Amino acid sequence: MLPEHPVVAIIGTGSMGGIYAGLFAEAGISVIAIDTWAEHIAVIQDKGLRLSGVSGDRIISGITASTDISAAKDADLFIIATKAAGVAAAASAIAAMVKPSQLILTIQNGLGAAERISAHMSVDQVLLGVAEGFGASIVEAGHIHHNNMRQIRIGEINGGISPRLTAIETLWQKAGFKATAFADINQLIWEKYICNVMLSAPCTVFDCTVGELFAHPEWKAVAIGAMLEAYHLGKAKGIAFSFDDPVAYATAFAEGMPKANPSMRLDHMAQRRSEIDAINGMVPDLGRKMGMPTPYNQVLAAEVRRREEGF
Repeated sequence: MLPEHPVVAIIGTGSMGGIYAGLFAEAGISVIAIDTWAEHIAVIQDKGLRLSGVSGDRIISGITASTDISAAKDADLFIIATKAAGVAAAASAIAAMVKPSQLILTIQNGLGAAERISAHMSVDQVLLGVAEGFGASIVEAGHIHHNNMRQIRIGEINGGISPRLTAIETLWQKAGFKATAFADINQLIWEKYICNVMLSAPCTVFDCTVGELFAHPEWKAVAIGAMLEAYHLGKAKGIAFSFDDPVAYATAFAEGMPKANPSMRLDHMAQRRSEIDAINGMVPDLGRKMGMPTPYNQVLAAEVRRREEGF
């Protein structure tokens, strides 16, 4: 459970983590923002965090910010908002100081966050989350922009609705998020995952926004093909998707944010390595283990990695 006035530590205060930190602080919740980007942290600490977009344009003050994760050692809730590649390091650092009363919520794109954390600590105190439809990006140090604000979905790793899960759901709702606790979070993770697969590598490889991807018939066909490979893997793993038509579901998701750029494309525009291993690159890995062909994602992932070799 959480105390009446919890302290929330956001580990990874980039595009999505910045939104979390800003809205929690704006709601009067004590926030500690942790990030390795020293300039970003300095601006937040000295001038406040600028948050712009669909929720308005303002500067939010009162956030404690640090590059040292030990500054968050007394937080009641750790929210790991790093990219997939940063989860292991965050988990290792948290494991060295976590207390039995503290909770950890990890929210990433792709698959495998719980497994990355379990290599460093017990997952008894860990919950999983999915953020959907924010279209977030870093404008500059201390400034985060988002195009939308759909929902945060959270759940227990092993399923079910617990008092601590309900308490975290209430905390997110207090901060103005459309947040919902789910008994089967793995279903929600996979439903977001197939959309990530459909948009991430295709928009990166074809160098386009979501709307541009779907306006080009050949590009759209590749994106749908990649998504269906992930969907069929999920079905084979026993994921209880909430829909029967994955193309209709994923297309509706994309049509809601035509101007958005997936984080993978934003990474490449900034000459940064992406989360390819946790998104499109995970599909061929699972396909090999399950004996299922995944040619679309194999080619897309290979091309994304080829480009990243030059960064």
